[in-house]
Amino acid sequence: MTKLDELFRDPPPDRDSYILGQAIPFNPDQWITRLPSDEWWPKSLADLPRAGRWPAVDRRTVFQIAEHADTLEGRRDLLIAALAWGTGTKAREVVRRARIFHENDLDWLDERICAAKAEVDSGDPVAAYLVLNDRDARVKHFGPAFFSKLLYFATADRPAGERWPLILDSNVALALNELSAQEWEADERWDSKKYASYLELAHSWAERWGTAPDVVERMLFDRGKQLRGGTP
Repeated sequence: MTKLDELFRDPPPDRDSYILGQAIPFNPDQWITRLPSDEWWPKSLADLPRAGRWPAVDRRTVFQIAEHADTLEGRRDLLIAALAWGTGTKAREVVRRARIFHENDLDWLDERICAAKAEVDSGDPVAAYLVLNDRDARVKHFGPAFFSKLLYFATADRPAGERWPLILDSNVALALNELSAQEWEADERWDSKKYASYLELAHSWAERWGTAPDVVERMLFDRGKQLRGGTP
């Protein structure tokens, strides 16, 4: 049995709980004090259920926030929610993510997000990825691991085309390196061709497994974490 067969041996998990219900704790104060203004903090991130000490935001909530991303405030809320979901509670990581708002022109930042979202809305996730990975127009401190989260959530869980934009980070890359014929490095800045290759693989595996593409994405993420921790 191949590693791929082993990974997808069991029936796929329920998407509602495994994906939409995947909740990540965050510390609101760490974010609010580092945003350009405390008024930037999304109202939709207030009064969320707690996971121990901290409130937690799940994928479903971020998708709901994306439904209002046709305005400046809505796009800002989506960006912050996607960052909070992807970062967790480590203060050092929040500091790194918050540099996006202080080392880029904010109007230009919104222009790049608008351009990428337009491609998502048209059903072309690879073109959307290229917008934010353009060597001559990159958003500082906003690499693929996080801007692919923004692209994923920007669909509001209603992808426009045959290919869903999916999250690509170092854990997913580690799993792809094990399971695919292509070489993947966890610390590289994956180009749009590699992103297209990833989407093709993830969608084909999802079809084979009888599940949604983002279920495959999380399975790859979980496998990548195992590999990072030394699990064969």
